[in-house]
Amino acid sequence: MPTPSLILVPARFKTGKLYTPLATTSGGVVLGVSGDFNVTRATTATRFNSAGLIESVASGVPRLDYYTSGGTAGCPALLVEPSGTNVVVQSQNWLASGWRDDATANVTTVTAATGTIDPLGTNTANAISPTSGDVTHLKVGSENSASFTGSTVYTSSAFFKQGTGNAGRYVQLTYPAARFSQNGFANFDLQAGAVVASGGTADTNRAARIENYGNGWYRCSFTATCTSTGTENGFTAVLITASGDTRAKPFAGTITDVLYGWGAQTETGSVATSYIPTTTASATRNAEVINLSGAVSGCIGQTEGTIYAEVDFKQSPNARRVFGVSDGTATNRLAISISLNSFRIVKDASTALLPTAAITAGMHKMAVAYNASEIIFYFDGVQVGTSATSGSGTYFQINVGSTETNTAFYGGPIRSAALYTTRLTDAQLQALTTL
Repeated sequence: MPTPSLILVPARFKTGKLYTPLATTSGGVVLGVSGDFNVTRATTATRFNSAGLIESVASGVPRLDYYTSGGTAGCPALLVEPSGTNVVVQSQNWLASGWRDDATANVTTVTAATGTIDPLGTNTANAISPTSGDVTHLKVGSENSASFTGSTVYTSSAFFKQGTGNAGRYVQLTYPAARFSQNGFANFDLQAGAVVASGGTADTNRAARIENYGNGWYRCSFTATCTSTGTENGFTAVLITASGDTRAKPFAGTITDVLYGWGAQTETGSVATSYIPTTTASATRNAEVINLSGAVSGCIGQTEGTIYAEVDFKQSPNARRVFGVSDGTATNRLAISISLNSFRIVKDASTALLPTAAITAGMHKMAVAYNASEIIFYFDGVQVGTSATSGSGTYFQINVGSTETNTAFYGGPIRSAALYTTRLTDAQLQALTTL
């Protein structure tokens, strides 16, 4: 396999910039100042760190995320996300202003000193218990103060940990019926770490997910489409006692049952992005913009080359760039992109080529090879297709997880990426992208 002209390896990323090893004329790999990627994000943001905890990262610093599906710290990957806003106020303190139980106060919440460490490694987890009444036991955030827009997709999420009793094992996420008339809901089993039920009127965007964050904590998320514009409760978690319970099902509570909750978030989009903490108001995380131009142009094949990326895919319904080259504009570019849960190649202003079939969550490897007469795309060891389109161009900028107009990618962490100044052979492309 030829030596890449540029490699993005998360282990070599450093504070403030991304440092990349560049090939010398002799083919060796060195670390040089011409490999410094500019990283722009005007706000702080969070990541899952090497100690297995959520922590804040300063503005303008790349986020190396160590999250693995088992909830333990693994190999780091570059986390690149679009801007996002959490509309749930006091996301960690569920006794604060803006939070309530139902009308007859049928849930008891205790924050701090619970003896249960939260995902930050501190002691701010909320211990939630039902009262004895045969009623609906729920917890509402941003009561009557969150604004929803009709026909917009939203995702609510929070971290939950199993406590004691049936009401401490199961939890349900839903949305206010006044804004989400389909009455969708999802039930989560915190002992099994699984989504166990989802119901309501059909909603093509509806989805539920559960992710293991270690130490017994799971991040549960539920996605649905708003059907009516207006103001309502921003977050709704319901205590339930069985996996198949219907939406907001009443039950006679056992007051010694305990469920732990923390880190509530509601945002637009079909994926729960990295946690955005709030206090007395909603909070916004700005998008990352990561690129490099100028001196690195010698690492980009102008008449022929290969672009490679490895992504731990989650889900993203919108058009986003994963990794590519350009002249800094949308009219002269070649990039691996994603749209509607398929990866594809974008050439110049609007030409989308060679889309994959709809893909599932997990690790994927992909490469686009090009010359003056052809573009070819390999995905997970299989040739997706070829196009009799010239891939040549005047390329002197590399874009990582963003477009030329700075729209950030969120389909999952970028594990690695590379450029070659030659069009790899079909056999090499197959070998490079095979999982």
